Amino acid sequence: MSHTASKILVPTDFTKVADCALNHAMTVAGKTGASVYIVHVVDKQAHAEEARQKLAIEVERARKWNSQVNVRPIVRVGSIYEDIGDAAAEVGAGLIIMGTHGMRGMQFITGSRALRVITSSSVPFVVVQERPIKETGYHNIVVPLDLHKESRQKLTVVAEMAKTFGSKVHLITPKEDDEFLHRQLINHIKFADQYLGERGIEHVATIAEEDSRDFVKAVVRHAVEVDADLIAIMNLTEGNIFGLLGVPYEQEIIANEAQIPVMCMNPISTGVGGGWTMQGGG
Repeated sequence: MSHTASKILVPTDFTKVADCALNHAMTVAGKTGASVYIVHVVDKQAHAEEARQKLAIEVERARKWNSQVNVRPIVRVGSIYEDIGDAAAEVGAGLIIMGTHGMRGMQFITGSRALRVITSSSVPFVVVQERPIKETGYHNIVVPLDLHKESRQKLTVVAEMAKTFGSKVHLITPKEDDEFLHRQLINHIKFADQYLGERGIEHVATIAEEDSRDFVKAVVRHAVEVDADLIAIMNLTEGNIFGLLGVPYEQEIIANEAQIPVMCMNPISTGVGGGWTMQGGG
């Protein structure tokens, strides 16, 4: 299924980290010509009018960042875990940019329920903390490639993001002493090298010193070393190596201490695709 990121959805709870997510969205929209939709979910209709007033202030603040971007407010009554995906589907959003308060979580990101928000959506998520986006956008993107073929699928989205921002892509795989597994990883690197090379995207590949058991820490450390602006991952599935090893995924990756934004995608059943293109991107 193809997604066109001509519309970006930003859930907000009117906190500083949600403000940071909006700032990211306005920067991306400024580069791509996308519209930005700010959504707030209330639990009962009686709170809707107050939410509309607060959103009106958010819209005005967003327009001060970039008056050229079309910004629209949305108030929904219901559950945040279900309504973000529904709102994205309603407006036809191709990207969701959402905030999290790190390890302690928030109404958007709290343990396993956080993953329900993300995994129930076919739309890629960028999850941010309080680290502001640079003027150059997502210039350095770290892409972990593990032993599963699904990890290749993210390259479609990464390639479009890299084209938009003129990014350098940093591929990283775990070290595997087993010859068969090592060969699989090398094949993944070759595939990514060809895929990105054909699209004229600058990229470099690194084999981590750690094996799959410590790959999560290796990814975050490497992202810090290259001053990454974004880490692109596939979400938890039964076949994902992070899930198999029982790693506290949302804490280790999404809520990393370096506060590097994380782009999360859900694997699709066939092909490399899940293609996502950004309109107006250079």
